[in-house]
Amino acid sequence: MIEIMAYSKEKGLQEGLSIQQLSEQHWDWYWVDFNNPAEGEVELLESQFNFHPLAVEDCLHGLQRPKLDYYDDHTFFVIHSVDRSNLARKEIDVFIGECSIVSFHKEKNEPLEQAKELVRRTKDFSTVDEYYIFHQILDKVVDNYFPIMYAIEDHINEIEDNTKNLSMEKLLEELFDRRAELLTLRQTVHPMRDLLYRILNTHHLEGVFERREYFADIHDHLIKVADMVASNRDMTQDIRDSYLSLNSHETNRTMQILTVISVIFMPLTFIAGVYGMNFVNMPELETEYGYFVVWGIMIAVAVGMFIWFKNKGWFE
Repeated sequence: MIEIMAYSKEKGLQEGLSIQQLSEQHWDWYWVDFNNPAEGEVELLESQFNFHPLAVEDCLHGLQRPKLDYYDDHTFFVIHSVDRSNLARKEIDVFIGECSIVSFHKEKNEPLEQAKELVRRTKDFSTVDEYYIFHQILDKVVDNYFPIMYAIEDHINEIEDNTKNLSMEKLLEELFDRRAELLTLRQTVHPMRDLLYRILNTHHLEGVFERREYFADIHDHLIKVADMVASNRDMTQDIRDSYLSLNSHETNRTMQILTVISVIFMPLTFIAGVYGMNFVNMPELETEYGYFVVWGIMIAVAVGMFIWFKNKGWFE
């Protein structure tokens, strides 16, 4: 599907135009959005807009790294948004030419829809051009990172406080899920940050230079998100280490108690073993109160060792 938005001082903002209408009339600027286009619509990228074949090839292939390429009469950008529902990365390809911007994506993209709605609500079109629209697309894409980051932070805090009283195994499982989400977000944010840095420091994009402070603001947001990702990854590592240390401590305590029990029973087992031998000449076996005496000795030994271990602090 192709959506077209065009503006001229005479006609104002127009939508629902065809490619033919776009080429037959003069427009101050126009935005063509290829939303999951059919095969015949994809061919328009070369036949109608004369975009470079390498750039068109990048559009058709899988996820490309966010980048910026210069061609004779247009500039090609690859940017990444993130789906809030499953944190899947979505590629948005943008071509910027003279008074034109063309976006290409293979599935519906929320930040693009937000940018379109913002352009529709614009009251003063004197400052709107292709780089204004490009800024709005970038701004909405980056703003969409923050709710995702805040949701991950909330989950990490829940894991740290264990508000649901989950077992340690379940907590660690959720913790590693959050670390995987942070890794996915980092793989998106860092290349986007590098792209914005390159956009800000290029001398080929006059439209960016005219709005440098606005693009710099997006770059600052990306730095903030990158710092949040790094700090939360450090926090998950600290929580993981704390849980593993606690688990190791509990295991050691269990082993300590079992060791105390084993040590207490060692002399009792020795006594029972000695008097369990079936030799004929064992004078103690013929003692009238020998059974009770042995029991007394065994109880005294067990109680005495228990008191000794308790005084040593093994049960604290």
